[in-house]
Amino acid sequence: MITHLRHVDLAVPDLARQRDFYTGAWGLKTEHADTGVAFLAAEGSPEHYVVRLREAAEKRIDLIAFGVATVSDVDTLAARLAAGGVTLVHEPRTLHTPGGGYGFRFFDNEGRTIEISAEVAVRAHRRIEAGEAVPVRLSHVVINSANPEATRAFYEKHLGFRLSDILMHPRMGEMMWFLRVNSWHHSMAIARCPHPSLHHVSFEMRGLDEYMRGTGRLLRAGVEKLWGPGRHLAGNNTFSYFLDPHGNTVEYTTELELVDEDTWHPHLYDFSDPEVSDQWGTANAMNEFVARKSFNDPDKGLFVAPPV
Repeated sequence: MITHLRHVDLAVPDLARQRDFYTGAWGLKTEHADTGVAFLAAEGSPEHYVVRLREAAEKRIDLIAFGVATVSDVDTLAARLAAGGVTLVHEPRTLHTPGGGYGFRFFDNEGRTIEISAEVAVRAHRRIEAGEAVPVRLSHVVINSANPEATRAFYEKHLGFRLSDILMHPRMGEMMWFLRVNSWHHSMAIARCPHPSLHHVSFEMRGLDEYMRGTGRLLRAGVEKLWGPGRHLAGNNTFSYFLDPHGNTVEYTTELELVDEDTWHPHLYDFSDPEVSDQWGTANAMNEFVARKSFNDPDKGLFVAPPV
């Protein structure tokens, strides 16, 4: 029923600094802004915004938003969630964020606010040209979970997410689950972590050249690189991870795998094998110090962001 990932909304203490990073080095565009909030679009995306930034005393995930095809789908999913004991933040209604539409919000099993919407207006967007190293669209979001098995079960049971692959470690067991809602290998992944938080937000680039140009631009600008450049085995996508000014991990990627629903079977990959983490062998080694930075600050959940 869910068709795609729409946007990820973040609260940060220093809005101006965060906005400067995303609209400068990172390559997004301010589409709408008001006091204490900014809606940032990707030039190649029909979504009115792919990131919303809100100024707040406490850093957190405000919202993760997904689309469905029709108003009827919104109503059906809201009724199903309510009947399943899921707490709704609000019932289906007209949305007053850029692009409008019709949707509802609810809390997931760890208290994150999730939005489901339909009939959001299409933004005037454009084709990204060769050599243009700006994000085309929002690719995926990865969340940290203190109980990833339960979180995976929640999204599969209530929202129809489907498992693509799992990463495991011989000593630590299963560590990351890649979930899809369409033909892309994953729109969301869940990582095992001591606490719920944002692991990373990923942005699709036009191609390999643009991905490398964007990676180079950030390196030249002195943005802290966390991991990459390289190419994962699960999803077969490229990766370059950086830290934004508030310590959130953001990724440039391209060539994420398209899955054939009729023939795909999930793999169990051992990420202690270097080929699993990085097929190219070009990225810096993944170790506990790199991994810890993507643990991020604990997200307290069960919070309703002020209306904007």
